[in-house]
Amino acid sequence: MNAAPHLLIVDDDKELCSLLSKFFSRHGYRVSIAHNGSEMASILEASRVNLVILDLMLPGDDGLVLCRRLRATSTLPIIMLTAMGDEVDRIVGLEMGADDYLAKVANPRELLARVRAVLRRAGAPEAGGSGDQKRILEFSGWRLDVIHRQLYSAKNALVPLRAGEFELLLAFVERPRRVLSRDQLLDLSRGRSASVFDRSIDVQVSRLRRKIEPDPKSPTLIKTVRSGGYVFAANVTVVPAS
Repeated sequence: MNAAPHLLIVDDDKELCSLLSKFFSRHGYRVSIAHNGSEMASILEASRVNLVILDLMLPGDDGLVLCRRLRATSTLPIIMLTAMGDEVDRIVGLEMGADDYLAKVANPRELLARVRAVLRRAGAPEAGGSGDQKRILEFSGWRLDVIHRQLYSAKNALVPLRAGEFELLLAFVERPRRVLSRDQLLDLSRGRSASVFDRSIDVQVSRLRRKIEPDPKSPTLIKTVRSGGYVFAANVTVVPAS
């Protein structure tokens, strides 16, 4: 089955969040809600999100801080919202790494159009459309074709992956330079069907290293973090599939 694109709305206005959630759900999107940076981080760790709609004014860390923090570790698309609509805020938001910027007074249909446009540019799935995340993720000469679930080397050779290996690699490349615990990797690659004591992630990582690392004994792409888990150390570029 094709998964609906997953939006994360981060805003402390609970009424607005409820309205936007219902609006986007009617248009075929899955929606999660966070009211602050802590809730946002928890959802991103536990779920595969396609786009973040991020309010500028938040309690605690504001939207600019969260945008900069997220952009430092992820290529996840971000649309920022503000109640002020100030030109300076818009420019600063875009400089922090937001993909688009919109005033809260805008019609929800305009926000919907912006979401669709940003998702198309990112190569993420569209609501009601066919295909599962029609995009290619490139890193260190490698190409991961998401829709066809295929991995190609720098010499364009097809490298066969087992289903579990593909899901694990996808979890890594969608979250580059971010430390992921074994439990998080189990959730992201296998859902919650696996036992929390399941150490098969270590086996899968070893298999992936043998396939993509120049020297699996001294890995440069998938690095072990002592008492933390693993981190994917390469830069990742998202390319829309042709």
